Amino acid sequence: MLKVATAVFVFLGGFAVMVLEIIGARYLARDFGGSFYVWISQIGVILIALALGYAVGGALADRFRRAGFLAVPLGIAGVFTLFIPNFTPPLLEAIVMRHPPGEEIPALWQKLDPVLGSTLVFFLPCVVLATLCPYMIRLSTRHLERVGTISGLTYAASTVGSIAGVFVSGYIFIDHLTLPAIFRATGTLALFLAGLSLAMDRWLK
Repeated sequence: MLKVATAVFVFLGGFAVMVLEIIGARYLARDFGGSFYVWISQIGVILIALALGYAVGGALADRFRRAGFLAVPLGIAGVFTLFIPNFTPPLLEAIVMRHPPGEEIPALWQKLDPVLGSTLVFFLPCVVLATLCPYMIRLSTRHLERVGTISGLTYAASTVGSIAGVFVSGYIFIDHLTLPAIFRATGTLALFLAGLSLAMDRWLK
């Protein structure tokens, strides 16, 4: 039961990260255009968030050693994602409108403005979701001789979730859902993971 729950947990976390990355690039394009720089910015910011989340997740797991601790950060990430369509448009507009109207945006800011936008909107939830893999590896490892196997399977499950997130986002969500609906669904998924983390405390005892 524990192995299945852990696999599902990190699968859904990986899925959510990739939905935010793929759909996020489409969302940023409304303010910054569909240039190459938007995609580079989105990929780069998400990778930074993943790196930080992996490091923080491992450190937190060593200190707290219970899945229920994840409920609070996942809850915050979930609520944040739910309301992305409500509070982020003025933030992104402010980034664009700070340049004088009618003047060409300097080349440097054409590259950095999407980075700022991506960071404001997607950095926090992706950092939180990235903590799941190292956290669950620490909690699921009862014997040192199994660390390699558990680590590999955990990251494999998360990566499969990310693969699913890419194709579901690109082939299904974009065609059948609005961007606000996608963000609300992803936020709801993060809240579900928060509840699941509380339930997993019982299974990890």
